[in-house]
Amino acid sequence: MSSFSRRRLFVTAAGIAAAAAAPRMVYAQAMAPAAAPAAAAAAGPFKLPALAYPFNALEPHIDAKTMEIHNTKHHQAFITNLNNFAKDNPTLAEKSPAEVLGGLSSVPEAIRTGVRNSMGGHANHTMFWEIMGPNGGKPAGDVLAAIDRDLGGMDKMMTDFNAAGGRVFGSGWVFITVDKDGKLAMESRPGQDNPMIDGKRALLGNDVWEHAYYLTYQNRRPDYLKAWWNTVNWAKISERYAAAKTGKLGV
Repeated sequence: MSSFSRRRLFVTAAGIAAAAAAPRMVYAQAMAPAAAPAAAAAAGPFKLPALAYPFNALEPHIDAKTMEIHNTKHHQAFITNLNNFAKDNPTLAEKSPAEVLGGLSSVPEAIRTGVRNSMGGHANHTMFWEIMGPNGGKPAGDVLAAIDRDLGGMDKMMTDFNAAGGRVFGSGWVFITVDKDGKLAMESRPGQDNPMIDGKRALLGNDVWEHAYYLTYQNRRPDYLKAWWNTVNWAKISERYAAAKTGKLGV
């Protein structure tokens, strides 16, 4: 065998060994790689939260197939990744998402970006499923008062929120954050970044990754953003607002 052939064989073998040793990463944007076997999905401390409503409950605003894929494939991908990371880093499961995301500098550098993306995606989606539902009602009480006080009222808040969602380049989220004093603010984040990275809490947020709306709306993100308000569960958001003011709002 020539020296070139032996060298090429050595490089190929080394590459295969390195790939086998690395944690398996599931990519949440692509549908096919995000699928996980049932046995793998059940392994590990992180679990996919159960939806409080069927996949078709938000139609016609969000179709059942989108909800199914989004929940069982994309969110599950983050769970699978976190369980893989936790095999060698069990403290990830012993801390809250806020502690992990707020202390990313303490996460081993080799997995820091993956943990940021996957824990952020897990927190974002857990919040997302919770704040939606059929027959969500209308804002009232303290939440409505805070929207009037801090965001200029419902009409302005929704207009500004939709505009912020439209400005997100590529993939990301739009959030209304709430502090311990009940003050609201609006911000957008790229990728799966969550406000907890900066010590904040999301009262509500909308996913503007294409997988959240493409089957129904294709490239019409503004239409999705407007329709999404029909799915918002304001009773749940009121609960989250009260929890935030007592320091008990998790994700």
